[in-house]
Amino acid sequence: MKPLNANEPPHEHIVRLEDVSKIYQQGKIQVRAVDNLSLDIDTGDFCALCGPSGSGKTTVLNLIGGLDVPTQGKVFLENQDLGDLNGAEIARIRRDRIGFVFQAYNLIPVMTAYENAEFVLKLQGRPERECRDRVMAILTEVGLAGLEHRRPDEMSGGQQQRVAIARAIVTQPAVVLADEPTANVDSATADSLLDLMQRLNREDGVTFLFSSHDQRVMDRARRLIRLRDGRLGSDEVRP
Repeated sequence: MKPLNANEPPHEHIVRLEDVSKIYQQGKIQVRAVDNLSLDIDTGDFCALCGPSGSGKTTVLNLIGGLDVPTQGKVFLENQDLGDLNGAEIARIRRDRIGFVFQAYNLIPVMTAYENAEFVLKLQGRPERECRDRVMAILTEVGLAGLEHRRPDEMSGGQQQRVAIARAIVTQPAVVLADEPTANVDSATADSLLDLMQRLNREDGVTFLFSSHDQRVMDRARRLIRLRDGRLGSDEVRP
């Protein structure tokens, strides 16, 4: 799968967090969801953020994805400080450089698998032929050849998540952020999805950052980052 940005040199650190905190106000109580966290995610990582509910996993993904802004500290994507960008620029970063995979799939229900996977390419203004060739190649790669005309309600949970993965990688983003991607599928489907994402990482160089408390995800990750109360507990790199 040839990158759309093949002429751009790779960045060693796809993501960098520098002393990042995120504080939410809940009535009179301040909740420090992320607490002075510094972290680098490298090109080609297959990395899991893990920890119990409330440890800050999803908040970290939202900060990296530009869906939320830090109370203090800086978030960099490909050496670009997201805090220096306006709303339109952040939207372009999310569209072009970040792939999202959500536990609830977040597919557009009236669109087919093909149309869901094509959606971001259309937003980018890609030519029709390029969209068609790329979407069909990606759907084949994720095991959905022949199912491109089905809508989400005509597909199993595992098939819907494969569409979500196809949509996330079709633009060849810098990083794919996957929030509890195995939460709503059975064990066999979860293993199949993890096989797929490992293969995309190994063969196509797709960088994955998961948030998960699923032991299967943790067992597969080559790097395991444990969060405790919004802080870095441990950072383990495996061979």
